[in-house]
Amino acid sequence: MEKITEKLLLEKGSPKTNKLEHIKTLTLSKLGLKHQDLPVKLLSRLQSLERWDLSGNRLQELPKKLELPALRYLDLSDNQIEDVTTLESLSGLEELKLEDNLYITVSDNYKLMVLLPKLRIHNGKDISTTANHVRFVYTENLMTRISAVWEKGFSLPDPITTEKMSALETSFVDTARIQVKFGPNSVSDFTRWRVEILAMEYLRSLTEPQEEPDSKEANETKENCDVSTPTKRKQTASAVDLNISLTPRKKLRPDLPASPVQDSPRKTSLRLRPQTLTQTEPMRMSPRKTVQPPSTPARGQTRAETPKRGSKVRHVQEDGAQIKQRESVGRKELQRDVDMLATLKSCGRTQPVHLKPLHVLQCHSKQDSPEDFSTQLWACAFQPLPDSTGAGGGSRLVATCGGDSLCVIDCETGMVMKKYKVPGEEFFSLAWSTVLMSRGKASAQHCSILAAGGKRGLVKLIHPRNNVAYGEFRASRKSLSVLRFNHHQGNFLFTGSYDNKIVMWDIGGVDVQYNYKVVQLLMLEISATPLHICLPPNSPSSHLLTACEDGLHCYNTQLGTNTTTKSRSKDMEISFPIYKKEDKDHDYHTIDGLSFLTDDIVASKNYMHGCIYLWSWSQTKAQKPDKKSRAVCAVVLAELQWTNTEIPYLALNTCPGQAYIVCGDDKGRLWTYHVTRLQKNSFQSGKPVQPTEVLEWPTPVRKDHGQLDGPSINSVAMDPELQYLVALSDKNMVIVWKREESS
Repeated sequence: MEKITEKLLLEKGSPKTNKLEHIKTLTLSKLGLKHQDLPVKLLSRLQSLERWDLSGNRLQELPKKLELPALRYLDLSDNQIEDVTTLESLSGLEELKLEDNLYITVSDNYKLMVLLPKLRIHNGKDISTTANHVRFVYTENLMTRISAVWEKGFSLPDPITTEKMSALETSFVDTARIQVKFGPNSVSDFTRWRVEILAMEYLRSLTEPQEEPDSKEANETKENCDVSTPTKRKQTASAVDLNISLTPRKKLRPDLPASPVQDSPRKTSLRLRPQTLTQTEPMRMSPRKTVQPPSTPARGQTRAETPKRGSKVRHVQEDGAQIKQRESVGRKELQRDVDMLATLKSCGRTQPVHLKPLHVLQCHSKQDSPEDFSTQLWACAFQPLPDSTGAGGGSRLVATCGGDSLCVIDCETGMVMKKYKVPGEEFFSLAWSTVLMSRGKASAQHCSILAAGGKRGLVKLIHPRNNVAYGEFRASRKSLSVLRFNHHQGNFLFTGSYDNKIVMWDIGGVDVQYNYKVVQLLMLEISATPLHICLPPNSPSSHLLTACEDGLHCYNTQLGTNTTTKSRSKDMEISFPIYKKEDKDHDYHTIDGLSFLTDDIVASKNYMHGCIYLWSWSQTKAQKPDKKSRAVCAVVLAELQWTNTEIPYLALNTCPGQAYIVCGDDKGRLWTYHVTRLQKNSFQSGKPVQPTEVLEWPTPVRKDHGQLDGPSINSVAMDPELQYLVALSDKNMVIVWKREESS
């Protein structure tokens, strides 16, 4: 048996280094180690350790409170493990091997699924579906039975004292362990263990006070905006350009199996003119998503007439107390702005970037026709480079969708590297994620996948690297409007659809044969079509923001709580100051742009407003919602000047690493905002902040037809380093901009 020393760890670790903090892989197999031979203080210095092999030793457990935040893979096979609860501190584990440990039971395996919330591969098999069932569905069933035990025979003492609560806890937990029966006998030990933990949590929830936001501050904020609950509006049909051909109606035909992705590295681009011409023609109403059968609605046609909506006007007489209160609010706003500037100073670079147009591509044409300038392109996203955490940096590959095809484009070369076509489909949304591919006895591998959906209500699952469209599932009987993955839990996918629902799915991982399983975890009933879904960076598993046709709503998406996992109502609705300006001819409730700029600052855009709001998520969330409408007023930090247009669904996007916001307009231009450049007086003046730069339409030239007019820019995307900016138009053009390095 060899004693664990710093020298030994440096010898057995890689990459070769003279600092424990830099080691990423460590092999300590077949050293005859027992748990007392593992020094916690020394091992805790391995803060970058991702893979650890401890196989072939004599370990009965791991040291408690051993924290290795980067650890994703642990091999404990061929040991003598008896107590799996000591693994709880390794909460980042994604893959665990425990083969040839004679004392491990089925109950122990269930305990591991609860103790290790990110565990997806166990002994070489994908357990995502089973694990999430145990973590959430099984837990919820136990909580229902535990609450029934409480209501039947227990109540809080009066008065509450430490001695009485201690006796009550002992009695209640013991009774729950005896009376709560659920699941097969083979996991009865796990059930008793889990019931004991949940019973104590339930009792604490009855005695711990609920935090209430300061009512005075909430009231002060509410005075600044109208918080009346918006009603669902009827959309009016509008005229579309008669020269644009409509997508043919869906034909009755047998459902086709998923086909392999086309590997077609070709370059289909238009020629760019060196100069930029000024747009002089009047604005044309751009057609929105094309006409579809009645059961498959179009995505909000262009509005010829703005829906009418009444608004309340408040007349308030100020007295001395109100003036004093207003001054207090002013001081709070001043401090808020100072805090925001401090936040932004640490975000991004100090100098704005310079972008130049590089490619204009026509890669979504019907039947690959160069004459197709009618196919609308709707969503684009850069592929993340997966690392061991599944949250790598950026790449130059971008996925785009529109019409019946999805493309993966190399931004540098302008080559279409992969193309996936589904006849009869019209793709509206896509999203990248990183899942684990189990490979039997070999360690699991991270792989980037694409999910895409649209008119048919089906989600297509694609592994572009291997040219495989490996699966599909029906997410809705209506069209899908938006897809979004949870970046902290890569197998959790949210889909929004035209039947006014958002559903959370567990798509699991895949194996080398591309076997997979999809399970529905949660459904959110909303009041209108969801246009965008955002998950707060610091709490992606507990909160969801959705921008809808009738406003911005927030939902609690925490699984494994007392709240049912089948359907939930909204936690709150976030209203904006522009709502006060609504009248019978103007309705600003449609939120058609939403993205987080930092962990706290959100950028959002109201249809027909002409500005982009920057507001604080944490300060907004801290308010107490109105009891009836559940409304709170957004704590607005700044307004960014944008264009005046009646074209909806021109989505904005953010590049948090570079502190950039970009939004296209209806003339092919890109409005860019480098937020770190904003001056303090910009937040105090009350005037909208001007854009850092407006990138003019690059006026590509079509052979034998001259230059092309600027289209509406439906969507934009940036890689994390802002080396490339991609814009999608409503006229079948993908525009790639590249960063120019300053000399």
